[in-house]
Amino acid sequence: MAGHITIEQMSETIQTIRGMHDVLPEQAHAWEYFEDTVRDWLRAYGYRQIRMPVLEKTELFVRGIGEVTDIVEKEMYSFVDQLDGEGLTLRPEGTASCMRAVVQHNLMHTGAQRLFYMGPMFRHERPQKGRYRQFHQVGVETVGYTGPDIDAEHLIMAARLWQRLGIEGLRLQINTLGSSAARARYRARLIAYLQSVETQLDEDSRRRMHRNPLRVLDSKNPAMAPVIEAAPQLAQDLDDDSVAAFDLLQSLLIQAGVAFEVNPRLVRGLDYYNDAVYEWITDRLGAQAAVCAGGRYDGLVPQIGGKPTPACGYAMGVERLLALMEDAGRLPAAAAADVYLVHAGEQARALAWPVAEKLRDNGVTTVLHCGGGSFKSQMKRADASGARYAVIIGDDEAARQEVAVKALRAQQEQQNLPVAEAIALLAAKAK
Repeated sequence: MAGHITIEQMSETIQTIRGMHDVLPEQAHAWEYFEDTVRDWLRAYGYRQIRMPVLEKTELFVRGIGEVTDIVEKEMYSFVDQLDGEGLTLRPEGTASCMRAVVQHNLMHTGAQRLFYMGPMFRHERPQKGRYRQFHQVGVETVGYTGPDIDAEHLIMAARLWQRLGIEGLRLQINTLGSSAARARYRARLIAYLQSVETQLDEDSRRRMHRNPLRVLDSKNPAMAPVIEAAPQLAQDLDDDSVAAFDLLQSLLIQAGVAFEVNPRLVRGLDYYNDAVYEWITDRLGAQAAVCAGGRYDGLVPQIGGKPTPACGYAMGVERLLALMEDAGRLPAAAAADVYLVHAGEQARALAWPVAEKLRDNGVTTVLHCGGGSFKSQMKRADASGARYAVIIGDDEAARQEVAVKALRAQQEQQNLPVAEAIALLAAKAK
């Protein structure tokens, strides 16, 4: 039941929740441009869109992401449903939800899948540039491919997207976590090392040391940097198949001209990864360097109740990429309407509505003036709208089934034309 609200609180202006933002009309065009570009890019590679709910059972993320992770322990928006007592969570990431949908709807019955999704995610963390409590991701997931050719495709296609968006300076770091057997061997060595330096560990690292020691390597605490740097490396425990797969991935990237660096400390912050992992990073967004990250997660599908299935994918942060595009001056200006339709008088108003619709039918974006006012005040509105042309209808024009066409952004003589001719003229100019 909601808490008691005082009269003083009722009089206050309600603001957005910290870390959650409105996208205003002057900003929305940039989002639309980004989303349209991404959809075209993904469809060019044969990926199909899937849409999952933003609310899932909490158990999905505990099982899928890992109980001893920052996301599950500290960042999830979780609650108990008041009606049936079920634990629910606003999704903090999309991969577990996507794989749940693949299993639930048996999507693999038609073969391997190339999927993508777009939408909001939710994490309760400290807001900073490019990172918010409600943030948006584009996720790219493939199911049923053993790789590493599909892993290479993911990285090559990402590099192509950065070119399309005009984003420069992103650096690709890659690593391999090996098989489950390799990680088991490494886990034992890592625990022994962490025990030897236990007095230097922070509280989180001491707590994770035995339950999930790889998470210690993912610590963002600067004081832990020397301990992490001196830790043993996983490469010594890799099996031949993992080494061969990682070597082939590097070879494919070199052939495609995609620059990368191997970072042996890169482990990613989620439990479901194995073999290849990677991050695209930048130094232009403060402490949060990664704008796109992912890897292979062959063990995730069985963790959430499906049959063992190879899978891999990545997600990119929309807000972070938009920030980089803005810094680079690559965001397009908001497009104004082609026509602002001005009208005054009863007969003019009756004609204005069908003229506006016929213009739209012919591909001419049209704003129809509403709210009345004189021709002078309406023309001020037309000019302020940014429209290229004003179409003007008075009762005299309406009686002759004509309109006046006035250029607002160029020195051109005003023309009085029959309605059909005016529509044809403006449709030609709108192409």
